[in-house]
Amino acid sequence: MNDEPEAPALPEYAERVLEVAEMIPPGRVMTYGDVAEWLEEGGPRQVGRVMALYGGGAPWWRVVRADGALLPGHELRALGHYRAEGTPLRTAPRQSGDHLPRLDMKRARWDGAAGGGPGDGSGQTHTAHT
Repeated sequence: MNDEPEAPALPEYAERVLEVAEMIPPGRVMTYGDVAEWLEEGGPRQVGRVMALYGGGAPWWRVVRADGALLPGHELRALGHYRAEGTPLRTAPRQSGDHLPRLDMKRARWDGAAGGGPGDGSGQTHTAHT
């Protein structure tokens, strides 16, 4: 008999968000809004909340802001993942004063199609799935 308390069940919406995060191929990303659109439920804020609360065990660095900015407070960890996976990055403009690159959203964004690795050349953005 196990005397340890059971972990609370993951909310169904959170499970679905994390499943989408797991589907994103290495070297590609989806925005919070893309994930909500894919699920046809919720919005970017709800997806962001799920990732903040439950995303630690998922590839959280693949669910990103639409502007390509790295997740505040986790920039260096995310950057390590992006470099290891070959995720397309853009260097920060000199006038911005920011030394961190941003994601190259045109090249890194994944539309949910099969394949979708960084070398597939699709560079497509996400479209609604029915």
